[in-house]
Amino acid sequence: MTSISRSSARQLRTGEGDNFFQRLTRDWQMYLDKELFILPNQQGMTYRVALDRTQRLAATLVTLGVKPGDRVAVQVDKSPTAVLLYLACLQMGGVYLPLNTSYTQAEIGYFINDAEPQLFVHRPDFKPEFIYDNVHMKLATLDANGTGSLTYHLDKIEPLSVVKNVSADDLASILYTSGTTGRSKGAMLSHGNLSSNCQALIDCWQFGEQDVLIHALPIFHIHGLFVACNMILASTASMVFLTSFKAQEVLEYLPQATVLMGVPTFYTRLLKDPNLGNDSCQHMRLFVSGSAPLSVDAHEQFKQRTGQTILERYGMTETGMICSNPYDGERKAGTVGLPLAGVEIRIVDRVTATKLAHGEVGIIEVRGPNVFKGYWRMPEKTAEEFRNDGFFVTGDLGRIDEDGYLQIVGRDKDLVISGGYNIYPKEVESQIDVLPGVIESAVIGLPHEDFGEAVTAVVVLAPDALLQDVDIKVRIAVSLAKYKQPKRVIIIDALPRNTMGKVMKNELRNIYADLYHTVK
Repeated sequence: MTSISRSSARQLRTGEGDNFFQRLTRDWQMYLDKELFILPNQQGMTYRVALDRTQRLAATLVTLGVKPGDRVAVQVDKSPTAVLLYLACLQMGGVYLPLNTSYTQAEIGYFINDAEPQLFVHRPDFKPEFIYDNVHMKLATLDANGTGSLTYHLDKIEPLSVVKNVSADDLASILYTSGTTGRSKGAMLSHGNLSSNCQALIDCWQFGEQDVLIHALPIFHIHGLFVACNMILASTASMVFLTSFKAQEVLEYLPQATVLMGVPTFYTRLLKDPNLGNDSCQHMRLFVSGSAPLSVDAHEQFKQRTGQTILERYGMTETGMICSNPYDGERKAGTVGLPLAGVEIRIVDRVTATKLAHGEVGIIEVRGPNVFKGYWRMPEKTAEEFRNDGFFVTGDLGRIDEDGYLQIVGRDKDLVISGGYNIYPKEVESQIDVLPGVIESAVIGLPHEDFGEAVTAVVVLAPDALLQDVDIKVRIAVSLAKYKQPKRVIIIDALPRNTMGKVMKNELRNIYADLYHTVK
């Protein structure tokens, strides 16, 4: 059997409540005048201001009718206020539902119908004219500057000082993750899930109040919000809060920062900048990469250029972080390290589900306090993804080496990870297949230097079809977020199939494996 774990992390202080908000803010009183958000070309925000603003936002949510357990859907641009809205939701017992800013109106309509939020906070230029059935919700706006209808009366409202008493098992957030059938699933994360994972990461990566993180990730998914922000807030550290990743801007802040968290795309782009070197990284103590595999070549190049070894880790929406290469100890290129404290992983056979020995490849399964409660309103799907002993079936393929390090070798399902975002081919294929003149399509991920994988559509057209590759890309763009849209559309006569009639996507990946080596 391949099953490994590490001893439990430091526990929360005796008497501390189960609301994760209390864990995040427990030490803030000692650092009220310290800068939390360092903002380029403008005044930053201290912990004192952040706490006051959070409590006023919590009071605002209550006045808008949000009750404990109600969902608060949020699709807004990145800003400090957006992070504080998340904290406010935790404080008053709401369920935070962040939505990718690239989602189209049709996609947002699905999430609203499924989650039935009490409040939807959106960008001022978004027109909430989508159709939603039997959802009676309130609307509020919030822009990139932290202003909008949500904050019009923030200075006049009385701050909410009390914290809602919840159990560790109560719902804190719902994050939607794509499904192979095309229907997105809402992963339900509890206060206990978030708290345990945050503490395990702080211990593993030795975070403290001295740290300054360069935050260039989006805040609508687990990496940018539940890893980066949670760790900074809980350790009373600071973050250089960038709206997006720009290599030149990140390089500018490296001398005053200590940590960078990113996806492989960050590092491949930094390596292209001649200003990246040992001198620019002297103040840095940690570079973390995740959300997609980092190539061994990029890992080695970065070490040669900077003297720093990138730390890779492994996680997913349903579990938070699962494994990490050690802070002190060997960081093996091509692996995602060892399980975090309190987390167990095992490798099982894809067909029989029997446990496998070290070195054998199989499905990765995980159990621990980080593992989610299940999928929102999908009990059957939840039951399918859990074993009777509580292990969650990740769907990823991996092996554990002789030192206990996990290596991801593939995905059992046809998930594509491009620039750190998950894309399920079925969702893209369903948009292509309904186009007039299209017989069928197969969407695959191909190696790409910048994005890790590039979404690529292989399409079969009817003999009399007038569609061209560019026509297909344009027509599906209105229905799919940009990161889901194919970078290339390849038109062929027929898709390769096995004797059972199943499309052989592996063969397509082999045929076009070098497509992006010459075309970027």
